[in-house]
Amino acid sequence: MSKKNQQSTLDPREQKKLLKKKRKKRKIILLVVEVLILLIVLGMLYVWQALNKIEKDPPANTNDDTQEDMTTNEDQLEDETIEIMKGYEDVALFGVDNYFNGHADSGNSDVIMIASINNDTKEVKLVSVYRDTFLDTDINRDTSPNFHKANRAFAIGGATQACNMLNASLDLDIEHYITVDFKVVTDVVNMLGGVDIDVDAAELKYINHHIDTTAKATGDTPVHLTTTGLQTLNGTQATAYARIRSTAGSDFARAERQREVINEVVKKAKKSDLATINQIINQVFPEISTNYTNMDILRLASSMFSYELAGSTGFPFSKYPARLGGSKGDVVICADLENNVRALHRYLYNDTEYVPSGTVINYSNLITANYGITIDHGDNPEAVQGGAIASDNFDAPAETDTTMTQ
Repeated sequence: MSKKNQQSTLDPREQKKLLKKKRKKRKIILLVVEVLILLIVLGMLYVWQALNKIEKDPPANTNDDTQEDMTTNEDQLEDETIEIMKGYEDVALFGVDNYFNGHADSGNSDVIMIASINNDTKEVKLVSVYRDTFLDTDINRDTSPNFHKANRAFAIGGATQACNMLNASLDLDIEHYITVDFKVVTDVVNMLGGVDIDVDAAELKYINHHIDTTAKATGDTPVHLTTTGLQTLNGTQATAYARIRSTAGSDFARAERQREVINEVVKKAKKSDLATINQIINQVFPEISTNYTNMDILRLASSMFSYELAGSTGFPFSKYPARLGGSKGDVVICADLENNVRALHRYLYNDTEYVPSGTVINYSNLITANYGITIDHGDNPEAVQGGAIASDNFDAPAETDTTMTQ
């Protein structure tokens, strides 16, 4: 007998009771749905409130005279390259050496990284652009190419100018950036309960000095390391570790340490509970400067835990440390720029057909003509000649070992 026929045989009082039960059940379901919707809305409002604490920079097309348009390279790049890059979102990450003064819009950018997000494979690759890399820092400033240390671009025009430099010199199409000072690293690591880092004897020799200076800047109590090996570092210790540049490999090794700390932070964050993530959002977001909109950040945050860090390396792959003297000082010259940029596109986008733009070729020719640096002068020429991408070469000569005059 069907349920409908069964109900028809019930007396009116039983039918009335049954209808009341159904209505009550329906009300309970509606109440649960309403509560869930309310929680979602409250959660979104909380995140939105936290996002509003981030220091937002003006859009790239602002009329403010202090801001210049962000240079994109779609008119320079080959159609095939643009097509390959469509599935990627490249973000510039800058760390400024303002000694934790709370302003992320000034100073040299001692950390320059490119985070390339592959939205198809859910993979992220990190590339450190060494701060002393010899690039045109004055792009879009009505001057002829002015090659200088890459970290100078941020000092003369903020994150926008630094992105212009990366886009023009490396044939990239970066539209968004995030800028922090190192206090952000300190705070995040502390809230995650520390990160596990293997400290060797050479690093132990220098880390305690950096722990003292970092703690002085942040107001923390310095806790020195006394042993080598794998150990959990607190925020101040991890930041100090990322600042070491006096070991073999100098700034090249420091860039590797910076990426190592970021990798450990990502691993810890993905295992953290919601309360910890909320604490990080509430405390750290005011220390971040970006040109992302709130909606952009919500879009990225909604899927961040499904992405994996697929690899990291340093740029240039083949380099020539040189002492130029004067205002340029000790620099790292690409050997050569054109082929290093080819290798970069191969690494980031698996693009073996990439053709460098006229701008990159011109830069490369100018450097060769004025400074005589070619592939043969580099410490790792095989990395830019169609072979496998090499990691940082820490056996390269120190930056001050080579003397060269203009």
